[in-house]
Amino acid sequence: MARPREFDEERVLDAVMETFWRTGFEGTSAQALVDATGLGRGSLYAAYASKTGLFEQALRRYQRRAQDHVDQLRQPGSPLARLRDLMEGIVEADLAESDRRGCLATNSAIEMSGRDPRVAELVRDNFSILTRGIAETIRRGQDAGEIRATADAEILALFVFNAVQGLRVLAKTTPVQDRTKLIAVIDQTLAALT
Repeated sequence: MARPREFDEERVLDAVMETFWRTGFEGTSAQALVDATGLGRGSLYAAYASKTGLFEQALRRYQRRAQDHVDQLRQPGSPLARLRDLMEGIVEADLAESDRRGCLATNSAIEMSGRDPRVAELVRDNFSILTRGIAETIRRGQDAGEIRATADAEILALFVFNAVQGLRVLAKTTPVQDRTKLIAVIDQTLAALT
C-alpha cells in the first residue's frame, strides 16, 4: 500500500505551475522546483516521477485558468461584451505583469509541443477548454442577433481564439503605452463577427 503524501499537494502544484510559468520547462532547474515547493528532490520525484511529470501536472493545473475564462464568458449580458471583457482582461493582466509571463499553455506550445507529443496534447486540452467556451458564447451571440448567424460558430471561435493567443504573445513585448494598439486588434476581431 502506498504511503499517503505528507505535503499539501494543492500548494505544491501551484508552486510548480508558477515556477514553470515564470521560467519555462528548459529554464526551470530541479533546484528551482525544490526551492519553490519546499520539498526535497526525493519527495518531489517520488510523487511526480520526473521534471516532465511535474511539468505535465503544471499544465493540468493551469486548465483551471482556462475554465475561469469560460466562467467569465458565461456571465449574463451581451455575448459580444463578454468576448470583449475576456480579451481586454487578458491584455490588461498580461501588460500589468512585471515579468510578462503570458499564458503557460501558449508558452509551452512554443517551447515544447513540437518535440513532446504529451505536452502538445496537454496544450491542446487547455486550448480546447477556452475555444469551446468562445464557441458557446458565439452561438449565444448568433441567437441574440449580435453575431452573424451565417458563419460557423466553431470557425469563428477558432478565429477569436487565434486573436486571443496573438494578443497574449504581443502583450509580452508591447510597451504599456502602446496598449491602444492591442485594443484596436480586439475591436477589429469583434467587428469581424458582426
